Amino acid sequence: MTLHILPVEGLPEIDAGDDLAALLAKAGSYEDGDILLVTSKIVSKAEGRLLHAADREAAIDAETVRVVARRGPARIVENRNGFVMAAAGVDASNTAPGTVLLLPEDPDASARALRARLQRLTGRRLAVVVTDTFGRPWRNGLTDVAIGAAGLPALADHRGRTDSHGNGLALTVTATADELAAAADLVKGKTTGVPVAVVRGLGHLVTTEDGEGTRPLVRPAADDMFRLGTSEALRQAVTLRRTVRSFTAEPVDPGAVRRAVAAAVTAPAPHHTTPWRFVLLESADTRIRLLDAMLAAWQRDLRELDGWDEQRIARRTARGNVLRDAPYLVVPCLVMDGSHQYPDPRRATAEREMFTVAAGAAVQNLLVALTGEGYGSAWVSSTMFCRDTVRAALDLPETWDPMGAIAVGRPAEPPRERPERDADAFIEVR
Repeated sequence: MTLHILPVEGLPEIDAGDDLAALLAKAGSYEDGDILLVTSKIVSKAEGRLLHAADREAAIDAETVRVVARRGPARIVENRNGFVMAAAGVDASNTAPGTVLLLPEDPDASARALRARLQRLTGRRLAVVVTDTFGRPWRNGLTDVAIGAAGLPALADHRGRTDSHGNGLALTVTATADELAAAADLVKGKTTGVPVAVVRGLGHLVTTEDGEGTRPLVRPAADDMFRLGTSEALRQAVTLRRTVRSFTAEPVDPGAVRRAVAAAVTAPAPHHTTPWRFVLLESADTRIRLLDAMLAAWQRDLRELDGWDEQRIARRTARGNVLRDAPYLVVPCLVMDGSHQYPDPRRATAEREMFTVAAGAAVQNLLVALTGEGYGSAWVSSTMFCRDTVRAALDLPETWDPMGAIAVGRPAEPPRERPERDADAFIEVR
């Protein structure tokens, strides 16, 4: 198979309202099965997507539906078409000072309209791909990709086929439209003034119907493992961390909990200590033994310390218990190894409080990390009211102080919406 990539030269500067298809038909010579790769800039100009804007950032804001990552003034965002790209595709190059160029409003529709008119004008069977320049995660350098397409499939699905060695292909789906866009950019370039190229020799890809366009190239949010930048992912994990009180019966992956513990123990602590231990209750028998012992201790306290009668105790302790319903429990413990011994009560109290704050920071790390693993959690303080009972039930050293218990599992239902808290309400500036 011979493949040719040919520049379409001689196009004039494109202005709003220009008949781009007529200009392309006049500038080039086409054959059946040709695929035209058209830079989005000239499509945008013909469609009047030029915006007089002294503030490019405001234009980016208007085209952005979600910030993916930000580093200084640079932003990677999701734009109105679902593409994740720098600056929402708002471009200030190759346009007059004081103006910016927006992407076509609907690049697939642009490709369909351009294809239809070009086929009428040339009498040829053609496909059209609208391209734009993207950066790529994990790799330096820019390349052109498809943002609109008509007349060819954007993806080639090879799953279910076999390779030359007879191995089954289970995951291979090729981004054909993107490969064509990148190949065409070899003759278009960024500074040559050639905004259109023709790929010839792949006529078998050209279809009678316009097809789905580039929608199949956009990865659904549920399948996107890299949906956010680092700081944005951290903020979202903190925001999404919610107390979950109803879990499914799905088992919890012990490896996920251990990864969360690894995040937990990065918390700050006094005197270069590690004042945390995490007891993982992976056995149902252990969980039941602990919770039964805690229930008995609670009933005893209500009876002996609060003076409740048996009927009132039964009503109070019969309520649902998030710890008992969870498929997995974690008991974080505070240890004072490495703490300073002060004879003065004031300093001794402050020393313990420092270690307690460190334990709380570790627990917060754990909860956020569990959220990142897709698990819900509830931090319940009940073990702090019966530490001796917990130590006995779990055979823990006397120096380990249980600091609550954490229920872990898959949430049985989505958490309720909650209003954002205004940080100013919690801030005092001196």
